[in-house]
Amino acid sequence: MPVKICSFEKNKKNNKIIFFNENTTANELGNIVGIENTKNLKEFLNNEMKIAESKKIFHMNANSFDKVIFVYISKEISFIENEKIGANLYDYFQKNIISNIQILDENIKIFLKKNQLFLNQLIYGFNIKSYQFTKYKSETKNQVFNFYISQKLKNKIFKLDKKFKSLLGGVNLTKDLVSEPGNILHPDEYVKRIQFLKNLGLKITIYNKSKLKKLGMNALLGVGQGSQRGSYLAIIEWRGSKKKDSPLAFVGKGVCFDTGGISLKPAKFMEDMTYDMAGSAVVVGLMKTLALRKAKVNAVGVVGLVENMPDGNAQRPGDIVKSYSGKTIEILNTDAEGRLVLADALTYTEKKYKPKFIIDLATLTGAIIVSLGSEYAGLFSNDDKISDQLFNAGEKVGEKVWRMPLNDGYDKLINSKKADMQNINYVGGAGSITAAQFLQRFILNKTPWAHLDIAGMAFSKYGGALNSGGATGYGVRLLNQLIEDNYE
Repeated sequence: MPVKICSFEKNKKNNKIIFFNENTTANELGNIVGIENTKNLKEFLNNEMKIAESKKIFHMNANSFDKVIFVYISKEISFIENEKIGANLYDYFQKNIISNIQILDENIKIFLKKNQLFLNQLIYGFNIKSYQFTKYKSETKNQVFNFYISQKLKNKIFKLDKKFKSLLGGVNLTKDLVSEPGNILHPDEYVKRIQFLKNLGLKITIYNKSKLKKLGMNALLGVGQGSQRGSYLAIIEWRGSKKKDSPLAFVGKGVCFDTGGISLKPAKFMEDMTYDMAGSAVVVGLMKTLALRKAKVNAVGVVGLVENMPDGNAQRPGDIVKSYSGKTIEILNTDAEGRLVLADALTYTEKKYKPKFIIDLATLTGAIIVSLGSEYAGLFSNDDKISDQLFNAGEKVGEKVWRMPLNDGYDKLINSKKADMQNINYVGGAGSITAAQFLQRFILNKTPWAHLDIAGMAFSKYGGALNSGGATGYGVRLLNQLIEDNYE
């Protein structure tokens, strides 16, 4: 983590950071900072705030200190807003080459009265935004930022920090997995990395090709049969509640690289298909977070890991496979492969674990990006309660979802003349909906279920409020908040 919490040294001069809001007077700030001429301070603050309404961070040189950094905090401080302040500070410190920062007790205690987690949330946002995947750069320089605070404040931060360290651990694992190139993180390697989670108290079960064949998971196996790599179903279990309590279930699509198979994708931007396993990475990151923070729930994560390649043994358009559920699928397009992986994983999870609910995540369709862009994940569900819980959790942590329709009328678009169903809608339109409608057919016992299409959210070329571009880790915080608010 780039933030290092250091004990304040009296004689050491550092940049000071001052938080203020619309109720803070120039006299109060002057007393805190040690500036006698508050008239000049007031003029400075007014001028800075007038430059742009959105300008919430600015600095001035004062006394013998390098800089005094002023950070505006609105009256209504929330978890997500505090995270964003931390993320903005990271950008500001980098731009202005600031690395040593002193936080003053007499200033911060005002905001801690309103929110005991204020400083933890801010540091968490700082750390989230600072993520960089530099593993394969021959020369890297990871900047460390020293936050100097009193021992009393330091103890308070560490006492309350377990949740945020756990979250950061899960989010960063998800980002690491999504960022890896396809030649490194193929299914065989992915399984090895999941096995390491045993050290956190998670139970790991891996089904390889031969086991999957015996189980009858032919939909999943068909996707991976063109690859020289293995195909797997990885199961990650966390037991934090009573043994008899039904688990919460999370299922992820793990297509480590997606060429489209025989229905080959265009060459342009195919390199982005390394992140077609982002749904599985969210599940893995979430399970790590639950284990790190000793969540008081039972949970199971199930991920299907395959590679979709176009070799001589690859699945062909027109093939018919029998899924784990017993239902048959006509493969009209081998690039609609994620739903095949999820089909077997969903039915297995429901049958084996009889969970309270199932939430699956997948970079499933380009159509969802056309619909929602990179602002919302598409939410499809057979249950109003879980949909509302997901929406509320998303609003709270800034990982938004938008519910899309499911309706029996769409079924005719995926009915097949040769099999029980076909894997795409050849009529055209409603691509994300028919994909979700397809998945819903593999929920056999009316288990509450939600499907999150995160194709527009898992990866960002341009960055956002809480990420600097690349893998976003979207979904870990959302699902963790869902669990915290409703199931612990």
